[in-house]
Parts: sequence; C-alpha cells; structure tokens
Amino acid sequence: MDTSQSPEAETVLRLSGITKRFGALVANDAISLTLRRGEVVALLGENGAGKTTLMNILFGHYTADEGEIEAFGKPLPPGDPHAALGAGIGMVHQHFTLADQMTVLENIVLGTRPIWSLSLGKAQARAKIRKLAADYGLEVEPDRMITDLSVGERQRVEILKALYREARILILDEPTAVLTPMETDALFATLKKLVAAGLSVIFISHKLGEVQAVSDRVVVLRGGRLAGERKTSEATRRELAELMVGGQLPVNEIGPPHPGAVLFELKGVSTPALGGAALKQVSLSLRGGEITGLAGISGNGQAALAALISGTLDAREGEIVVHGTHVGEWSPRAALDNGLGRIPEDRHATGMIGDMSVAENVISEAYRSPRFSRFGFLNWKAASGFADEIIRAYDVKCPSADARVRLLSGGNMQKLILGRAFDGNPDIILASQPTRGLDVGAVAYVHARLIEARDRGAAVLVISEDLDEIQTLSDRIVVMHRGQLSKPSARGELSVMELGELMAGHGPDEGAPHAA
Repeated sequence: MDTSQSPEAETVLRLSGITKRFGALVANDAISLTLRRGEVVALLGENGAGKTTLMNILFGHYTADEGEIEAFGKPLPPGDPHAALGAGIGMVHQHFTLADQMTVLENIVLGTRPIWSLSLGKAQARAKIRKLAADYGLEVEPDRMITDLSVGERQRVEILKALYREARILILDEPTAVLTPMETDALFATLKKLVAAGLSVIFISHKLGEVQAVSDRVVVLRGGRLAGERKTSEATRRELAELMVGGQLPVNEIGPPHPGAVLFELKGVSTPALGGAALKQVSLSLRGGEITGLAGISGNGQAALAALISGTLDAREGEIVVHGTHVGEWSPRAALDNGLGRIPEDRHATGMIGDMSVAENVISEAYRSPRFSRFGFLNWKAASGFADEIIRAYDVKCPSADARVRLLSGGNMQKLILGRAFDGNPDIILASQPTRGLDVGAVAYVHARLIEARDRGAAVLVISEDLDEIQTLSDRIVVMHRGQLSKPSARGELSVMELGELMAGHGPDEGAPHAA
C-alpha cells in the first residue's frame, strides 16, 4: 500500500528498548520501533516471536519491565489501557471482544459514557456510526445483534469501535486470520481510506503477501528480538521469510500419490445446518495414500461436513461407510475407535482447553485408555511422558508439560494438536483449516506432516479456504457450495480462477449433487 510517506512525516509513536519477561522467558528483548503519520508498519514474525506481547504493552494490557513509549510526543503511562485510548490508540484483537447479546451500537458506545449517564445518546451515536461506516466502507447496521453478524462484519464493528473513540493509531492483530479472501480485500480497501485520512496503522501478521500489499515498512521480530527492518517496496518475499525464520525456508516435496482402498465414504448424506449451509445428499470417498482437498467460501457446509466426520453432528439421511463396513451409530468415540485423527478448525474453541495443561490436553481424546487410566485413576506419569514425547517430536516451544495451553502461541498449539491427532498413525485424517493463523515456518511443518501421513497410507481430507494451500497439497480437489460438492478434479487440472468460479457457485453444473 503506497501512502507516499516521506522520512520527514510526523512521528506519532515511538517505542524505545521495550523488554518484557514472563519468568525465565524473555518475550520482548530491547525492541525499538517508530510509526509515522499516515503510515502502515507491518509487524512480522513467526508465532511466538513476541508481536502480540509488544502490542499488548503498547495498549496497556501488559507493563514492560524496561523501556519507554511516546505517543504524539508525550510519554504514555505504562499498564493503562485508558491512557492508550485517551492518546488515540485503538486495537483490534485477533479474537474479537464483542458482547454477542448486544447490538452493534451498544458494543461501540459501551464505555464511552459515564455510568451515571441517564441515556446512551443513541440517536447521536447512531448518526456518528453511520457516517464513519459510509466514509470508510465499514457498512454494518447499528441495530443488528452481534450474534447475527458474520466474522467480517464483526471485524468492521471492532474497527468502528476504535474510530468512534477517535483513534489516530490503529493496531490490527492478525486481522485476516479468520477472513475470506473477499473480506480481506474489503479490509484492505478500508485501510487505504483510513491511511489517506491520516490514520497510522500497525499491521501484525505472518502472511507475506498481505504484508507486501498493505504496508510501507516491515519490522521483523524473531525470538522476541528485532531481526530486521525493511522498506516494503525494497524487500522480497524470500528475504522477509528468511528474516522471520532465521535461515532458509524448508521446501516440501510432494510426489505422486499411490491411492489405495477407500477407507472412509459418505453416501448421499444430508445434515442439519451448522455454521452456515446444511449438507445436501453429499457423497465423498477418501482413499488411503491420497490427500483430498476441499475448497469453499466459509459458511457453505464445510463446518457441517467436518462435524459429521468427527461424529458431533448426526446425518438426517444417507450412509457412513468406514473400512468397507456400514456404520450404524457414528459418534466422536466411534470416530476415534475407527482410526480418525482430527485437526479441528478452531484450536481455541474446540481443539484445546486453554486453562488445562499441555498434558491434560494431549490425552483428552484417550484418557480412558489403559495407556493413561487404570481402575478409574489417571496415570499422570504416563500423561506427562506422552506430552514430553510430543513436545520433543514436534518441536513445541513451551516451558513444560504442566504449562497452561493458553500461554502458548497458535503455532505451538497446532503442533500439540498434530501430535495428539497423529498418535498411533490413524488411517483417516480430517484436517480442517490446518494452517489458519500460522506463520510460514509452521505452515511448512504442518504440510510436511500431512504429506508424511499420506505417504504411509492414510486417507487425508484437508478443508481449507486458502486456495494456494489446496492446490499445493491436494492430489484431487472438490469444491463445496451451498452444501453440495463439485465433481473432483486432479491436481493442476483447474486454475485458481476456475476454482474460484466453483466456489462462487458459477460452475457449469451448479445445483447437481456429485459423488466425489
């Protein structure tokens, strides 16, 4: 994003020597950076590099052990979110902080008026919100309930909250992690308008293409330290990736598939709606030694399909066949007993329990097995030993098996889920959005593990909204639209444009169910 910034532009933010420790862990180590008026600075780094910690210090959620912050030439009091808001700093977190049972307007004005005020001043607030929405392309109806909004609309509300409070610096923490490509394009169009109006933006991300598209400068963190700073127009994607990982990026080689027997099959299955469309007479076969990629815009039935395969959603009609045998009753326990390894879409909501330990989480799908339980008592020594095995084998960066999972980065949480899912070499693997929110190094790691599973004979289903990922990994590709599957295509048979057309429902045979 070219904002035509000159070095003489006003410096609106200065962080000097910021250091933050959590026990023995140094999350930020003497980090300094500046931000100018009307500039977008991308804060780039691997999961766990210290990006979010640094921004939480800026916004007052954490207090730095060392260092100082100046906003618009004045010192910013440490550990005080109200002071940050008062200085014109707004933050949109990766995981939104909205009250679902309140309206858009109520969420935006919450905390902006004294508690003894007799009214919310709704008429005036509604007019201001509508003007901001129109000015910056953030269309959302003020009187709608948050629970009724899409993910993209919720993000607009978060940005409107900051603008309503007259933010002059906006921090966006992984803003595209849960957005569709179309919603991402809309966000970038909004950022261009905001920057043109003089707003300054810190854009936290790990996606190199987006960083190059949206920023003026890139600041790279690695291991809590400043690894480098580049003018975006002068930096290559490879250079930025190598700054992130501290060396050359691993390259995954994927050879030709060797499809075997059908290990899992759906025959004419229909389901209730879940997180969007219901499944409508879906037929799907997963063969051993093959990766099937399922593409689609969010809300078109992928959630229902993943829940059905996982055993958490019942079919209204149709059959489930596993290893050639019709399954009468399908449940999460039946799925695990039949060799399913599950990588869920949302590692925070359904993949892990944040306040439980690493050991508790990694045995959560097998805690009743003789391996971890005897006469109704858990064998904590065995559980900790298993957790230590995963930590070593998957290079999970965490203090110990007793650490709370919520303290881990997204990439390290995903590695724990991989270790749990791949334990025992399952025959069938469901990988739903397996690299969402991960940095380039972690993405390469996850892809390598999925390819290894395929090559040892597992049937792998990858559900992803990232077309690059689908095209990179998949031996064959199907597209889901409004609860139905397209005809399968081989790797490279269809272009990104043709797959996009199918995702939008513009294929030549729209509306006809197919066996995939």
